Amino acid sequence: MRDNDFKYVMMDVGNIYLGARFSFGELLSEEQVPFKLKAVINHYILKEAALENTLESQFYYLEKGTFLYDVFSQLKTRVKINIRKERRTLLTRREKQQYQEKIVSLRELAEMELPEKKASGVIVREIVISKLGLMNFSV
Repeated sequence: MRDNDFKYVMMDVGNIYLGARFSFGELLSEEQVPFKLKAVINHYILKEAALENTLESQFYYLEKGTFLYDVFSQLKTRVKINIRKERRTLLTRREKQQYQEKIVSLRELAEMELPEKKASGVIVREIVISKLGLMNFSV
């Protein structure tokens, strides 16, 4: 898979979907990103994060109680992750590891300890920002 496969901006009526491989600098130069989200990135997020940080790494290492956690909580952010699960096959009854796609709240992701994330193979794929959360955010 190419890196650009996970660099996209999509919107529907209630949410903005961002591919997790975007860096904050790339988001600021992307024309499809709403102006208000760019303003939030400039005024709040870049005080704690670097322009070259990707969304994937920022959310993977995000901790509860930090300023960035509070900013993303105000935006009502959810995160689409892939997580490794053990499954038994019906015929052979052997355990097989498969990745399962899940959308988790910011709180659920931040409460997972780093060793737990590494052991279960968590991969951050997409960031979902609520348009209502963005609308209520004051810049």
